[in-house]
Amino acid sequence: MTTTNQSDFSVSETAVQTARSLQKLYFIRAGFSIVWVVLVSALAKTNTNIATVLFIIYPAWDAIATYFDIQANPSAVNKTPQYVNALISIATTVGVTLALQKGIPEALIVFGAWAILTGLIQLILGLRRRKQLGGQWPMIISGAQSMLAGGAFIVMAHQPNQGISTLAGYAAFGAFYFLLAAFRLSKTIKKTSVEV
Repeated sequence: MTTTNQSDFSVSETAVQTARSLQKLYFIRAGFSIVWVVLVSALAKTNTNIATVLFIIYPAWDAIATYFDIQANPSAVNKTPQYVNALISIATTVGVTLALQKGIPEALIVFGAWAILTGLIQLILGLRRRKQLGGQWPMIISGAQSMLAGGAFIVMAHQPNQGISTLAGYAAFGAFYFLLAAFRLSKTIKKTSVEV
């Protein structure tokens, strides 16, 4: 009987720690996206150099945030989707850097492909974490929307006068969903803490 209670405690405690770590990461990711959108809206249209840096920073930050996502999860959890996502984001950072030498349309195509792939991974992670942590529906919706947005970026790349400001809405929605997920995890943390 004592062994069962200790096991239940460790499982619940692990869930609480994971939820807290993910909640903190979601708030940080939302904050980054908000700052990015503000900078894009204020500076990108008037300064090509800043626009180029902002274009490159976005997928680079995703790779860094994915590393923290990996750290937030227990060692026993399969982290293959996160590792794949990190590699894709690193490759996208390099790809966007190279594509920008040809032009914004090429960079939008690379960014669009990245949004599709990372959206799929986010969708998969949301579905997997839903049973353990709950509070993942914003991430599930965000992943699906990212895939749709990625396809739209690829289509828009072939239209005239498309720039980095096209991505501002995508980042803004990302911030919104990260905030929703962070607030939703508060319920999971409270509920699991009470159960412990």
